Amino acid sequence: MRFCIQVVKEAAVDIEGVRKSSIGPGMLVLCGIGKEDDEAVADKMIAKLLKMRIFSDSNGKTNLSIADIDGEILLVSQFTLYADCKHGNRPSFTDSMGPQRAEELYNYIADSIRPQVKSLGTGVFGADMQVSLINDGPFTVILDSAAI
Repeated sequence: MRFCIQVVKEAAVDIEGVRKSSIGPGMLVLCGIGKEDDEAVADKMIAKLLKMRIFSDSNGKTNLSIADIDGEILLVSQFTLYADCKHGNRPSFTDSMGPQRAEELYNYIADSIRPQVKSLGTGVFGADMQVSLINDGPFTVILDSAAI
């Protein structure tokens, strides 16, 4: 599982010109699910995500978590985080999980995060989405389950 985490002042996702979700200060989390992932992997990733101290304190040090700032999260599915570009010029996505099970895990992740944050916005799994954000910093972190 891979999360691309961006600290944002605000973020939103639109589908076919209609605003699906928007958040204020917090995190935009692009979520890629690999073919070997399961709920146990998701639980580890969620715990790490929610404890990450990537927000600045009053001294400008990154010492605060999403809970410390009462921040919001926008969670967007993104299977392209599993792009394999080793061969040729067209990425392969064979390491990403199939859509049915990936959607189940994506919903599991959203349902697990929702009660732990001020607000959780989501995209729509598999939809053509337009994601906008005002990055804060910029501050971007890649969290890979293979490294935790």
